[in-house]
Amino acid sequence: MPPAAQPAAPAVEGEASWWRTAAQTAGCEGVTLRGISESTPPSRYAADVLAKAFEAETGIKIELEATSWDEMYTKAINDMQAATGIYDFVYIEQDIIYQYLANNYLTNLTQLLADNPELASPDFDFAKFTTFIDNFKDAEGNIYGVPMEAFLKVYLYRKDLFSDPAIQEAFKAQYGYDLAPATTHAQYRDIAEFFTQYGRDNGLDLWGTTVQGNTGHASSFYEFFESIAPTFGVYNWGINMDNWKATVENGGEMNSDKAKEALAFWVDMLNYAPPEATASTWDEVAASFAAGRAAQGWVYGENAAWIATDPDRSRVVGNVGVALPPVAEGVMEDAESGVGYIGYYDGGAFGLPVSSKNQLCTLLWLQYIGQESVQADWAIAGSRIVMESTYDDPKVQEVDAKVDGYYTLMKEAGPLFRGAPPFPFHAALREVVQPYIWKALSGELTPAEALDQAAAAADAELVNLGYGQ
Repeated sequence: MPPAAQPAAPAVEGEASWWRTAAQTAGCEGVTLRGISESTPPSRYAADVLAKAFEAETGIKIELEATSWDEMYTKAINDMQAATGIYDFVYIEQDIIYQYLANNYLTNLTQLLADNPELASPDFDFAKFTTFIDNFKDAEGNIYGVPMEAFLKVYLYRKDLFSDPAIQEAFKAQYGYDLAPATTHAQYRDIAEFFTQYGRDNGLDLWGTTVQGNTGHASSFYEFFESIAPTFGVYNWGINMDNWKATVENGGEMNSDKAKEALAFWVDMLNYAPPEATASTWDEVAASFAAGRAAQGWVYGENAAWIATDPDRSRVVGNVGVALPPVAEGVMEDAESGVGYIGYYDGGAFGLPVSSKNQLCTLLWLQYIGQESVQADWAIAGSRIVMESTYDDPKVQEVDAKVDGYYTLMKEAGPLFRGAPPFPFHAALREVVQPYIWKALSGELTPAEALDQAAAAADAELVNLGYGQ
């Protein structure tokens, strides 16, 4: 087992006594708190390790339901809409927070702590988090979620393949330049083509790239609009945030030439991806790379550590390279100036629904997972970092060396990435647009046709939602 699988003991004996006393003060001993989250490495660590440690210190039991992304949202939203109080804490992804705030689903944690100072842990401080916590604030700066994961969607590649002298020689003979992690889309395509053919020629279960191209799941929408399109210079889904329009004729960029070039590139990558690509979500992409079935790919960073270090789950341990994604001309300059970004900075927080019947007990749990003392092991288990101090932890630095500097890249290049745009209509617009992306992936529409129709549908939906009149 990786070292992160072992629960961390309290830093000092006094911490345990404070948590026990606080639980008694709030009348929480014997209470069971129920939460829901997506089944990801960080969530599973919270359920398997932190929940048990918290119960030992407080007497409060945690039941964290780690389920599929789709079911997580359906169950959480239905519960909060109906105010049934099934869940005491819910996962809030960075992209959905604006919708939750607009619907008044969440408890203001800043205010709740201010109203209950006797329950404010001396080891919890919002100021210790990275700027990622800003995603969970309202306009007045009040905080509605305690970050539990934050990571980049990065470019992973097989170092063993890229460094093989025979492969390097063959690649240069074919393409006229040295094999290295791609910095342009043309290079990425060459590498994808080369390794797909290399796999065929050598009877290997190997392809040139991953594609998160599921034709019936939102994951493909997200890969295109949050990972691929920005590298071509199309930001915020191509929505003009001054007039809330998507079509080029109305000032948007969803069906711009850059967007069409991006979608054509991505759809073309299906020719060099494992055959299950059009059924792959983020989970299958990570599994494919870990199985050694792809030479390169865009992979959510929460998977980077286990892919690089866990021999029980990965066949590429010791051979995982981490790099920035390839970008079109001008995109890096946009990202460095803050005008644009080169990829997706993902993550989420645990929030406290207004409908929870155990507000104060849940407040203790949220502070417990927000202590500095639990962050390092959690970072190793889930390739996530939410506090600046975690980067300097010796355990994290040790693993960083084994993951080709993933944590260092996250610290240094994190500002080049960005989360989803602040759209209260996020889910509604995604539902309207994603069928056209699916049709491009399935070949039912050309990339140009798909984006022309998607942009027109987006304009109409935004008007229906009260935007861009």
